[in-house]
Amino acid sequence: MISKLPDVGTTIFTVMSQLAVEHNAINLGQGFPDFPMSSELTNLVNKAMQDGHNQYVHMNGLPLLTQRIAAKIEKLYQTSIDAAAQITVTPGGTYAIYTSLTTILHAGDEVIVFEPAYDSYIPNIEINGAKAIRISLQYPTYNIPWHEVKQKVNAKTKAIIINSPHNPTGAVLSKDDMTQLQSIVDGTSIYIVSDEVYEHLIFDGIRHESILLYPELLKRAFVCFSFGKTYHCTGWKIGYCISAADIMKEFRKVHQFNCFSCNSPVQFALAEYLLNEDAYLSLGDQMQQKRDYLRTLMQATPFKLIPSHGSYFECYSYAGFSNETDKDFVMRLTKEKGVVAIPISAFYKEATDNKVVRFCFAKREETLKKAVDKIMS
Repeated sequence: MISKLPDVGTTIFTVMSQLAVEHNAINLGQGFPDFPMSSELTNLVNKAMQDGHNQYVHMNGLPLLTQRIAAKIEKLYQTSIDAAAQITVTPGGTYAIYTSLTTILHAGDEVIVFEPAYDSYIPNIEINGAKAIRISLQYPTYNIPWHEVKQKVNAKTKAIIINSPHNPTGAVLSKDDMTQLQSIVDGTSIYIVSDEVYEHLIFDGIRHESILLYPELLKRAFVCFSFGKTYHCTGWKIGYCISAADIMKEFRKVHQFNCFSCNSPVQFALAEYLLNEDAYLSLGDQMQQKRDYLRTLMQATPFKLIPSHGSYFECYSYAGFSNETDKDFVMRLTKEKGVVAIPISAFYKEATDNKVVRFCFAKREETLKKAVDKIMS
């Protein structure tokens, strides 16, 4: 067989998770919580099953759920969304991103990607016969170098992928960033794929600059979200995509022959749970407390903080006390200290090693405390 992804091997997440098991290590590598999700929500899923909601719902998503997503958007972003024409429920945010790219890409197209980047972006582009044009975010703040974006845009540019809050660094786009983006795409046929799965995981009083706040950008965008990140149920793999009606029509052509319809009882449950606004409005404060707790603990270590303003993650530099590559460093940290982190170089197609590692702080306080105690041992 001729591989469609010849450069893709075992991911760093698989490697580090296996190493964690072998060494009985605390896994602060992968982005999933180790604390319980809402019992109210799990009870709603059980009720939906018991009530017989176990067959296919509409391909676009349960109408009640998409209507309540639209109502939430109206309240949060003062943007009117047509639930029937502009929202499609998907099996996770990553699926929404893949389907968005598959909808628009043809062989030879180019997509601008900012590195370090979530690991699905470039394979999604390449499997569609397109080329990823990689631009490095500016270390250590991980800002977008917009002057370089302007230089890289050409007649082949089909899309730009943005991600805020950013995985893996926790950087957050500003209003100025959105203005710069709009000035670059104005007058072009360039699409935007906006990964906003950490929409509610944003800290320090910063506003989430969603594409949904910018009508001119939304006309050309696929905006991808995740219920898993919002409600601590990453294993449910359910999210949604929002776009203008004309391009959502094309998105659904791909979707109907791939997934067709998502988990029905979960959609019924989410439609009810969305009425509990505090469940998502309080999330940023809750997760910021965990971030700040990890920061306090890490002050006792030789690591240097690289501040996160969103997501499940915060990055730390070890350059002040080791010259190892970041991959060697996380291997040793796991084997000798029993703590798993992820090397940031893994989020570049061609490893860029700034001697930075990522920790996930979406954990119980006792987990974080035990991990830092091990680091200090």
